[in-house]
Amino acid sequence: MADGPRELELGSETMRRMAELAMDRIVEHIGSLPSQPASYDTSDGPDLARSLAEGLPEQGSPFEELLALLFERVVPASFNTAGPGYLAYIPGGGLFHAAIADLIADAVNRYVGVFQAAPGLAQIEANVVRWFSGIVGYPAAAGGFLTTGGSLANLSAVITAREEKLGEAVTSGVVYVSDQTHHSVARAARLAGIPPGRVRSLPGDESGRLDAGRLREAVAADRRRGLRPFLVCGNAGTTNTGAVDDLEALACAAREEGLWLHVDAAYGGFFMLTERGRARMKGIDQADSITLDPHKGLFLPYGTGCLLARDGGALRRTHAHHADYLPPMQQDSGLVDFCDISPELSRDARGLRVWLPLKMHGAGAFRRSLDEKLDLAAWAAAELSAIPGVDVVAPPQLSLLAFRLSRPGRPREEMDRLNRSVLERVNAGGRVFLTGAVLPSGFVLRICVLSFRTHADRMREAIDAVRQAASEV
Repeated sequence: MADGPRELELGSETMRRMAELAMDRIVEHIGSLPSQPASYDTSDGPDLARSLAEGLPEQGSPFEELLALLFERVVPASFNTAGPGYLAYIPGGGLFHAAIADLIADAVNRYVGVFQAAPGLAQIEANVVRWFSGIVGYPAAAGGFLTTGGSLANLSAVITAREEKLGEAVTSGVVYVSDQTHHSVARAARLAGIPPGRVRSLPGDESGRLDAGRLREAVAADRRRGLRPFLVCGNAGTTNTGAVDDLEALACAAREEGLWLHVDAAYGGFFMLTERGRARMKGIDQADSITLDPHKGLFLPYGTGCLLARDGGALRRTHAHHADYLPPMQQDSGLVDFCDISPELSRDARGLRVWLPLKMHGAGAFRRSLDEKLDLAAWAAAELSAIPGVDVVAPPQLSLLAFRLSRPGRPREEMDRLNRSVLERVNAGGRVFLTGAVLPSGFVLRICVLSFRTHADRMREAIDAVRQAASEV
């Protein structure tokens, strides 16, 4: 029999050359981040997308040409989320260390859904989960897994709560959120079979926090209707204002009402590494489950989330399902088959991208960087408050704050237009990129400091840009 084709089997020199060419582009890109615009103009995005649309190629193209396409046309047409001036939404820094970890994980291509297939890599991810459990104060019986982000973590949390609290009585179940809770929780409830009308959005207090007393009233009203309240979602850093709920009060209410308490700490959870963060999120260790996003507070690349459960057994009771073609699952409580506690069977070795930077630098480096972000946000709030006509409507509870230009006596519509104009002027400068939000008081501007590349020099530029824009409108 003739030997088969080997076009996809690259030689060592070809692989080395590809890595060198790619690295040249990557290093140049990262090195130029401080001088790049904080956000590129994406208004021509539809034209770019249409120009890139193509059918399946039958013949190949030179690697150099493909690199040029990516770095000269595709990558620049985007929000510059990895840059120091990106203060919009919730930044994701994208540590280079994690990219190297992904290169290793993808190149060796080991399967970690089942412990037996790659015990060492499975244990490395289990170590990461155990580290995270320790950060939030969970006991040894806790468990969890890495996901692609907070949305999927919230989905598994809702399904686990449904299984633990409702069983088959799904349609009578009720979920409670605040009006500042991330929309992925309501979507998760719908995907978990909870009718949209059974998701109660409760108004927050003046700080945007969910009130435990209001929760109790809503639960009592639903029980009188014959419904089954089963889940409340607390927030450890909301998207609009960075609000952190009174987690101790929510935990007490959940315990007395028989509810599963899930805390969405995708943004704020890793501030538990700091003394101020632990004080702000006191009570988070009493939650039944917690969503974390390492691609936020640990500055990792997008696509790195985590779900933790105080009782790791709840994850197994919800997700485990046997098939004859699978090897035996681990019976030792210290060993984990991730397919048994999560929705995924096929999965990559994503624990490596968390493990490598933490092992290289230690938790202290991340703690110090997070403390710096808390300091910068507090400094920014004080500077903004000193600008005539600017009100800080949501002081930073962590590293996110909201503010607006205020002109007493003017209609809300006019003030919203003025503040949108301030936002456009600030972003037009190109050095920082902010986003806005709509609160009950009207349109506000937001600053979220959460990149390991953002320091005092760029924050000074941000405040100067706001000061200049406010004076112009």
